Amino acid sequence: MLKGHLDAIVLAALEGAPAHGYAIIETIKTRSAATFDLPEGTVYPALHRLEQAGLLESDWVTPPGGRRRRVYSLTKAGVGALAERRKSWGRFSQAVEAMLQGRRAWPA
Repeated sequence: MLKGHLDAIVLAALEGAPAHGYAIIETIKTRSAATFDLPEGTVYPALHRLEQAGLLESDWVTPPGGRRRRVYSLTKAGVGALAERRKSWGRFSQAVEAMLQGRRAWPA
């Protein structure tokens, strides 16, 4: 069920603030009540793909007393892409709900 929605989920996880990969994974897990407990091998390729697409940017950060980490943040294009994906998801989820509830028509 996650297929096709991973990018939107990753973008949404970064909406509040920049974060490193593990924090993004934990945000997704927490916000989804552990429904999405995604492995690093799923999330990191998505982060790299979104960065190559210009929707994310990253910087290496070394916190005091900590280890060096890559921190990702949304670009302006990423904010716009997230807004568009939210609209698309709204239309899609309404259509699925209408079908599952047996309604004949739903507002477009």
